Amino acid sequence: MKWLYRIVSVAMAFLFAIPLIWMLVVSIKQEGMKIITVLDWFKPPFSFAVYHEILTGTKLTNWMGNSILVAVIVMVLTVIIAAMAGFALSKIPFRYKTFMFFLVLAGLLIPGEATIIPLYQVAKDMHLLNSYRGIIIPALASPIAVIVLKSFFDGIPNDLLESIQMDGGGIWKIFTRIVLPLTRPALASMAILTFIGSWNNFLWPFLSITNDNLFTLPMGIPTLMSQYSEDYVKPMVVNAIASVPIIVLFVIFEKQIVKGISMSGIKG
Repeated sequence: MKWLYRIVSVAMAFLFAIPLIWMLVVSIKQEGMKIITVLDWFKPPFSFAVYHEILTGTKLTNWMGNSILVAVIVMVLTVIIAAMAGFALSKIPFRYKTFMFFLVLAGLLIPGEATIIPLYQVAKDMHLLNSYRGIIIPALASPIAVIVLKSFFDGIPNDLLESIQMDGGGIWKIFTRIVLPLTRPALASMAILTFIGSWNNFLWPFLSITNDNLFTLPMGIPTLMSQYSEDYVKPMVVNAIASVPIIVLFVIFEKQIVKGISMSGIKG
């Protein structure tokens, strides 16, 4: 039966890879090629001239740099904030802790679109529009990250932490030396998922940014697409370039992503 499972797995993997393969193949076609059948997409000649044109003649690299900068900062700060909040809700006794947990949980019940108008007004009053801060700060509140990390912290025995406290270890030492290393898979999974979520975020940057030098990729790509509506090659080149950081990220952290997601029960 193992060979059957392998055949099915390879077939499913190839099925999901077909759009990616097609995007890469079309992106290296020459512009203006006559396409009659599907096989014509996979026939030479091929060229990387359009890649050079897109990279040098547009602001795509600038937008990609903005996306990477914003996504990395959001990822790091969100994981730090969520880890500290989750640890406090899990292991530190204080008044109204249950109320605070349900308050965080209630954050999952409010759709992000419902907060757009008050969020925009607050950002406007604080002069955060058209700035990196205006994109980053609203993205730092992540109830799902707090809840997932709290569930991991709940699995750490209290006796272990109490024994460390008896030996003179403070809360901060317990958090940084014991709790964080034990929950590394969860931290890695939340970091990657937060990075991807920030990378793909469109609505709030679209509303808060009007300076095209501050555009992120989800905002800039539609701008380029509108210019190449009658061409297949250039849109595929744009999407291929935009996909590289996420693909590289997944290849490097594949084990951490799979392990963290399987342990936390996060569904795509």
